Amino acid sequence: MKLRLPTILRIGILALLIVFLLRPDWFEPIFRPLTQNNAPVIYNQGSLLTLTLLHLRTVAIATAGATIVAVALAILVTRPFGAEFLPLSRSLVNIGQTFPPVAVLALAVPAVGFGEKPTLIALFLYGLLPIFENSLTGLTTLPPTVTDAARGVGMTGWQRLVKVELPLAMPIILAGIRLSVTINLATATIGSTVAAKTLGEVIIAGLQSNNLSFVLQGGLIVGVLAVMIYDGLSAMERFISRRMGLLPQS
Repeated sequence: MKLRLPTILRIGILALLIVFLLRPDWFEPIFRPLTQNNAPVIYNQGSLLTLTLLHLRTVAIATAGATIVAVALAILVTRPFGAEFLPLSRSLVNIGQTFPPVAVLALAVPAVGFGEKPTLIALFLYGLLPIFENSLTGLTTLPPTVTDAARGVGMTGWQRLVKVELPLAMPIILAGIRLSVTINLATATIGSTVAAKTLGEVIIAGLQSNNLSFVLQGGLIVGVLAVMIYDGLSAMERFISRRMGLLPQS
């Protein structure tokens, strides 16, 4: 089977990103027109590869924590004994969207200090809402015939949740995680304002020195990562949907 052009294009962009992170000096002629007064062309205050990996690690940890809490809350409020906690749960997950990440950072620094911790707190809070709302939607829009059939064969509440409800809701839950990751990939750059090791360092260094080359390098890496991860999670959603019979087999 031949690869479609979009797939080939994605592979090419990913390969180009990897090469750039490993050998950024090869791309110096491309970025040189963006510099002035013999300023450095390629970011030279640290390794772009290391900063990228640390950036991804921060986003991954925050998203994992937000996913566990948001999905657990959605499961709780969709059970008969937890339905009354729905308004409270919505209020809690909305906190991250109510306060801008910069404000969360400012509040978190006095409590946990500078570095990665306040950034993780900000990203965790910011990522809760889309995952919670999608999980809630996925668990409350299941076909009644399926859940009735599960009860009919004698499944316990736990068995229905694990074997029927969560698998069927997984594509919608993944859509929430995809949105959360995409938002947090960009938002994580502000972590560098409180000494977290992210790609924000490259952008901030460029802004401070009026070096457009640095700004573009940091922005391009974050942008390509966001597109690649968004694409990957979208493909995972489609795969799971087909496995669950929610989409026709291609």
